[in-house]
Amino acid sequence: MAEHPHAALVRKGYEAFSRGDVAALSALMTSDCTHHVPGSHSLSGDYKGLDAVIEYYGQLAAETDGTLRVELQNLFTDGRGHVMSVHHVTGRRRGRELDAMGGIVFRVVGPKITDLDECVEDQDADDAFWS
Repeated sequence: MAEHPHAALVRKGYEAFSRGDVAALSALMTSDCTHHVPGSHSLSGDYKGLDAVIEYYGQLAAETDGTLRVELQNLFTDGRGHVMSVHHVTGRRRGRELDAMGGIVFRVVGPKITDLDECVEDQDADDAFWS
């Protein structure tokens, strides 16, 4: 059975993120997309607009000296423009280790991602890692 087009779009996004391919990532999102990051740490908040989202991804790499890895585990679609991902994330930062599960709820309109609502397994552990 063929993968739903919205799931295929999100999968391409994870692959581009893993390669650090900014051009490919940019092509998958609308210019006014928003990435919502939960928590109470320095990177928490809403990144509005493609430039801000791409800059946030660069911050993730810089803050972890390039050690951040996100491994896609599963994708779920509703056929109405939503995709839910589950991923495993690891990284090192300032002597701390991150090894957790998380996910993102994506909103897809037409052929592009418009909204990314990030979720984490353990908000306290996530806040401690990024603080």
